[in-house]
Formats: sequence, structure tokens, C-alpha cells
Amino acid sequence: MTVNLATELDAASIRTHVTAVDWQAAIRLAGDALVAGGVTTDDYTAEMIAAVDKLGPYIVIAPGLAIAHSRPSPAVLRAGLSWVTLDEPVNFGHKKNDPVSLVIGLAALDHEGHLEMMQALAGVLMNAKLVAALKAADSPAEVLALMASRELQRKAHS
Repeated sequence: MTVNLATELDAASIRTHVTAVDWQAAIRLAGDALVAGGVTTDDYTAEMIAAVDKLGPYIVIAPGLAIAHSRPSPAVLRAGLSWVTLDEPVNFGHKKNDPVSLVIGLAALDHEGHLEMMQALAGVLMNAKLVAALKAADSPAEVLALMASRELQRKAHS
């Protein structure tokens, strides 16, 4: 099954040009957006923060980018994503990839779903031009339009 990021995100799960004082606040923003989208409960936000507390900033996977997530749990209501762009980047404590200006919240019901969403995200994140446009987007509608156009291009080439 191929994950369509344009349908995994909805306007309620997107925050553009917001402010976070630290990495915990940045993850809270991503978690709040997951809750607003009906993807998770508040408990999942706490689980994402606890994972970084325990394991370090492993979620900072590329310069300026964190994919906040935790293990599948009862706090995940359905698979989905949130998208948060920060006006001022924050440090997560990652030697190479700090500071972070884009935090993507990811919630999956199972391990397979987690991997499918990560694969779909990788397809977006490998396109530097698209990522720059997504980071610059001024509204949830603009983020969704960019994701939808990327999905149309992907289908046209498959």
C-alpha cells in the first residue's frame, strides 16, 4: 500500500510559522496538531517527548528537520501526520542537524504503517525544492496544495 501524504494531513494538523521556546514545545506543537486532527490523544504527545528524553535527539533526521514520533500505542486513534514550521529554529541537541525549523508529527497504528509513512515522507523530503516551498508556506491550505501537486506528479510518473 502506498501512503498518500495529501490525505494523511488535514488543515487541522498543520501549523505554519509558529513559535516554540525549546524542543519540548516544538514537539508539543506537533502533538497538539495530531490531537486537533483526531489522530492521537494528548498522551501520545507525552510519549513523543519521553522518547527523546530517553533516547536523545534521534528524531532529528536531517538538517533542520525532526520527525516526532513514538511507538504505536493506545494513544494513537488512527494513522496520520502533523506539520509544524517554526519561525525561529530550536535546538534539539543534535550535533549535526540542529537547529530545527520543521517538525513533522507521525503516528501509526502498527510498525508496518509507521514504515509506510516514513517511506512516503522520504519521497517528499528528498525533493529540496518542494521542502523549501513547504517550509515557506503561509497557510495549511498552501501546504496541502503543495502535497497534492506532489502526489499528482508521483502518480503521473508511476
